[in-house]
Amino acid sequence: MNPVAQPADGSQEVDVSILVPVLNEERYIVESVTAMCRQRFEGRLEFLLADGGSSDRTRELLAELQRTDARIRVLDNPRRGTPSALNVALAHARGRFVARMDAHTRYPDDYIARGVERLSRGDTRWVSGPPIATGEGRVSRAVSLALRTPLGRGASRKWAAERDLEGEGYELDSGVFAGVWERSTVLEYGGWDERWLRNQDSEMAGRFLERDEHLICLPAMGAEYTPRNTLRSLWRQYLEYGEYREWTAVRHPATMRRSHLLAPALVAALALSVLSPRMVRRLARRGLVVYCLAVSGVAVRSLPEASEPLDALYLPAVLATMHLGHGTGAWLGARRHGAPLAAIASALGLRRLAARFAPAPEPVFSPSLSSLSGRSGPSGPLGPSGREDA
Repeated sequence: MNPVAQPADGSQEVDVSILVPVLNEERYIVESVTAMCRQRFEGRLEFLLADGGSSDRTRELLAELQRTDARIRVLDNPRRGTPSALNVALAHARGRFVARMDAHTRYPDDYIARGVERLSRGDTRWVSGPPIATGEGRVSRAVSLALRTPLGRGASRKWAAERDLEGEGYELDSGVFAGVWERSTVLEYGGWDERWLRNQDSEMAGRFLERDEHLICLPAMGAEYTPRNTLRSLWRQYLEYGEYREWTAVRHPATMRRSHLLAPALVAALALSVLSPRMVRRLARRGLVVYCLAVSGVAVRSLPEASEPLDALYLPAVLATMHLGHGTGAWLGARRHGAPLAAIASALGLRRLAARFAPAPEPVFSPSLSSLSGRSGPSGPLGPSGREDA
């Protein structure tokens, strides 16, 4: 495979630019970047690490890595967030192709090569691989087990238990995990919306899907990541996911699946089991009993897959944390960003009602990209004229 190289500032040629958000990563950054640099690819790569003002030794370690590998470029990300880091890196990218990589994820050495090869077939403009949760620590291993179950991953197709070198590619909805694109494609779509501090790939996927794009997941591009290892950090993670997933549904109604309604419904049932009239309270409590039996059953069925039996016994607590965190976040999101009426109607198959509540198109907010490149997205100049809020 010999991808067509593009001129890079008139002095070098770059085929693929790898975009990496970085902030306070001193414990992992050397190992992560060293692994990224082992990509096997028949073209020229550059690694653009956008640092959001790290207060530890991350920047010092990046400088050392840069001295040993000329392909590494370190950039400033003054807005500090993940989407702004991606946009800063995108604005400086010189490759025909771009790929997103995260510092806490371990990518296969042929991730870039497989992604570029699949793009070259011309039937998709977004190729990604599945995340493979690999636990370290009791709670982290229990989360990995949870993500192998329907109650843990919901109806999402992006998850995998292991890398499958022979698996065929399949289409995804807005549940995506990073990916590889042509740089011109991401610029055409306006980059990452910087209001989405979480769930930014899914928000961008919503824009792709609204234009009938096909998002392809290749099992052979599966990448390993380590889940959170405390219930407290897991709660915070899913609380944020819930809020930003709800906001994504407000802006892009078709991104909501019916399974997205279950976590908010669980939170509502929990509240109704305490604060409602007797008849409603009884019904809500019966629903909670059914839920407890379901998560307990998942724990029992997961015992054969667990590294240690105690890992499976943590599953009910882990699943409840994920569901209640996500559901609470969704309710907070509805309060802050409005109820996703069009999305709920769409998920329930009520097309006329969904069309009635459909939101007006809104420009992509990507000042970190537009201020450096002066480029415009599909909806006109990048970034709304109103206030910035996340």
